[in-house]
Amino acid sequence: MILTKAQYDEIAQCLVSVPPTRQSLRKLKQRFPSQSQATLLSIFSQEYQKHIKRTHAKHHTSEAIESYYQRYLNGVGRNGAAPVLLELANEVDYAPSLMARIILERFLQEHEETPPSKSVINSMLRDPSQIPDGVLANQVYQCIVNDCCYGPLVDCIKHAIGHEHEVLLRDLLLEKSLSFLDEDQLRAKGYDKTPDFILQVPVAVEGHIIHWIESKASFGDECSHHAYLHDQFWSYWNSDDKGFEKKELDFCQGPPLDFGVIQLSRPDCFLLSPRNHELPYYQKE
Repeated sequence: MILTKAQYDEIAQCLVSVPPTRQSLRKLKQRFPSQSQATLLSIFSQEYQKHIKRTHAKHHTSEAIESYYQRYLNGVGRNGAAPVLLELANEVDYAPSLMARIILERFLQEHEETPPSKSVINSMLRDPSQIPDGVLANQVYQCIVNDCCYGPLVDCIKHAIGHEHEVLLRDLLLEKSLSFLDEDQLRAKGYDKTPDFILQVPVAVEGHIIHWIESKASFGDECSHHAYLHDQFWSYWNSDDKGFEKKELDFCQGPPLDFGVIQLSRPDCFLLSPRNHELPYYQKE
């Protein structure tokens, strides 16, 4: 399904004043019943991540960290079973998982002889039972399971969805008897940046010769398209090679990009060409 820029802006504007919780997502679905749950969640997540990037620095000043830590200590001192960290994160408009990381790092700095390494912090966030303080472990757990945009649980879900769509795409290529190399095979050959699949024998799709295929299980807004072009797609091209991107969610119709993005007749696919086409960009339901 293609969203108009006005539809997308309406959804994005609705997200400005809501916390990143599953309750907010349910309200969003009630507000926009014609949009799929997956599409709303993807827009919700992407818009919130933009907000976090804009405000990240103010939450990591020494004054802010100390203020949050003292508020945490005061809160659990009054009632250790209350969701102190989760409520604090929502109050200051910061992702619960990221707030949990701040407080965990501050706690370990106070109670450990050496500063905690990033790997130790990540391990404790993935498994809060490793945290040496039971109250803090419970607080961190509450933040992780109630955060629908950040944290190890969200990372696992995103990885699983991405892997699922790659498997489905691989099965489709095998069904069509197409010869291809996948990411693991390409990395073994020394490629550092690779699409999901490179076709060993290019195929024609609606009059265009396709050399590679990339699957993205995310909403296609203008910001994400520019990021994918810059971080991935530009490095895939050799001269006039064209690529085929298969989208698993909806997308927003918008202004043309530097590289051509051509909508195909299938609603879940579009073509990326290194020539400068004056065309909009797209994605699927």
